[in-house]
Amino acid sequence: MSKTVRFLFIFIFFTIFSFQRAQAQNPNQMGAWYMYFFDTNFGESQFGIQGDMQYRNWNIMGDLEQLLLRSGFTFSPKNANIKLTLGYAHITSGALGESNDTSFENRIYQEALLPQKVGGRIYLTHRFRYEQRFVEDQDFRTRYRYNLFMNIPFNKKTFKKNTFYAALYNELFINGEQNIGGGQSVEFFDRNRTYLGVGYVLNPKIKFQLGWMNQKTNSQGKGQLQVSMHHNF
Repeated sequence: MSKTVRFLFIFIFFTIFSFQRAQAQNPNQMGAWYMYFFDTNFGESQFGIQGDMQYRNWNIMGDLEQLLLRSGFTFSPKNANIKLTLGYAHITSGALGESNDTSFENRIYQEALLPQKVGGRIYLTHRFRYEQRFVEDQDFRTRYRYNLFMNIPFNKKTFKKNTFYAALYNELFINGEQNIGGGQSVEFFDRNRTYLGVGYVLNPKIKFQLGWMNQKTNSQGKGQLQVSMHHNF
């Protein structure tokens, strides 16, 4: 293992545990998301699969907020710089604190990814996602999402091996319905996420990111440490 890779893992390890705090039972305390993203094509065809697994905590480790498992089939039309996805997700949500209560959601989604390069080294991706949500004890719901990703390599102009880069995104969530059954309602604006991070390209197939995300709803804002692995195979 190279010195750069060892340094990266040591940095991630100490960053995580430097944020670790005693259980405060506070929904506004720093949380953490540990994530694995994958993407592959079926040979030389236009079809493939992509998805992610996310272990989200109310705190840095140990108090489950959500376990998200998501995957979909992808299609990349010829002569068009776009990737389309039809997928499914299962989400287990935990209660804050010592309670072991959980609730479940099944979700179908459609997605379009449009990459774009600006100038010599600014790489943008526009993601449009439409979700059909089947949440436990709620009526059928839908949600619209738009995410703008921006990646900027530091020490190289492209994402070659041993490249460090800035990773940023902002995502807006809009609810399709406000009345969700059982006398419950939600706002038209669901949430907004803003992320700032640093990435490292281990090799052409694997990248790592470490960053901080702030998630705002109408009622609160919460910071999240994010550690992610991005795997193309």
